[in-house]
Amino acid sequence: MKTQKIKIFNGKILTPYRMIPNGSVLITGDKITAVKEGNIDISDAVEIDAKGNFIAPGFIDIHVHGGGGHDFMDGSENAFLKAAEIHARYGTTSMSPTTLTSEKEDLMKTLELYESADRNNINGAQFIGMHLEGPYFAMSQRGAQDPRYIRDPDPEEYMDVLARTNVVRRWSAAPELKGALPFAKYLRSKGILAALAHTDAIYEEVLEGFENGYTLATHLYSGMSGVTRRNAYRYAGVIESAYIIDEMDVEIIADGVHLPAPLLKLIYKIKGPDRIALITDAMRGAGMPEGESVLGNMNTGLKVIIEDGVAKLPDRTSFAGSVATTDRLVRNMINLADVPLLDAVRMMSTTPARIMNISDRKGSLIEGKDADIVIFDRNINIQKTIIKGRLVYSLSPIRDESAISE
Repeated sequence: MKTQKIKIFNGKILTPYRMIPNGSVLITGDKITAVKEGNIDISDAVEIDAKGNFIAPGFIDIHVHGGGGHDFMDGSENAFLKAAEIHARYGTTSMSPTTLTSEKEDLMKTLELYESADRNNINGAQFIGMHLEGPYFAMSQRGAQDPRYIRDPDPEEYMDVLARTNVVRRWSAAPELKGALPFAKYLRSKGILAALAHTDAIYEEVLEGFENGYTLATHLYSGMSGVTRRNAYRYAGVIESAYIIDEMDVEIIADGVHLPAPLLKLIYKIKGPDRIALITDAMRGAGMPEGESVLGNMNTGLKVIIEDGVAKLPDRTSFAGSVATTDRLVRNMINLADVPLLDAVRMMSTTPARIMNISDRKGSLIEGKDADIVIFDRNINIQKTIIKGRLVYSLSPIRDESAISE
């Protein structure tokens, strides 16, 4: 069977460091095979006219819990597939499905479902490995995490989990807990990213954690310590530590609610686009109307309220996850934080690809990489989403669209 070719032309191509004002991208099968200024002269390709819009690498969300009314801990393969589909509509081409603190049995069920969903995921954002958020957290920084399941790292438990599956690519924990440093070393030995999260650590503990593998700060500012006082003495917390340690990566929920514009500007000013990954941290309410919802498993999870563009605990004392989509993150970094478009897109593609160690195949529009591409207008409204050469979402019909594999 002849390999399908797709030519995207008449668009502004975004590379990590420059914009090609009138360029074309050629896709052959599931790979990018040409990126050029001007038109590509080829006769046997399906054509997509970008109509002067931006052509960018697909958005990579490395921390997301669900969307479209589904959560990855609902206990069904359908939840994985439908959440992936809804986020693809907003420009996400790759994602790390993320858990919440839970019983070990529920966790293992979720990991099993990931494997089957990954095989059957045709129309949604690709899965790039599971992110386990918890249960090894500081109780004082639990946020919306269920306190019933929070505990210290247990070698017997985490070694058994990782012996039974190979789909975990990241695990977030509090580095100051008893057993947290050996835990990070073990993750690193397995090629799994250790991230610090829901932590009350001070600088000295963060630094030791970083040296042992905790190289990413999970949702900076959320669920972590800042400057604290013990007796009369001040101690730098996790937030300050993430700034001090130049080599530490950070991820931020740029939904405009979790972090106001001044903090978005501060993080960008200090860390820069090569150390920042934008994340949705979206729960099931992403892409859904406001009202009552559930964080985590639909039957056993935490009841929350979605209002003002964010999920809140019922008593409104804390946020309970975001309902953002990746297009909103990019738009906010431009409009709220005054970040250049190229840098905003880099933080949604190139940088998360490096953090997750998939930059050899994703994160930028380069020949030989996966054909994960989004086309959007100047307001970051997604026009088309292409995942590994497949058109999975189109706002409007294109010429000979029926010829494109779907």
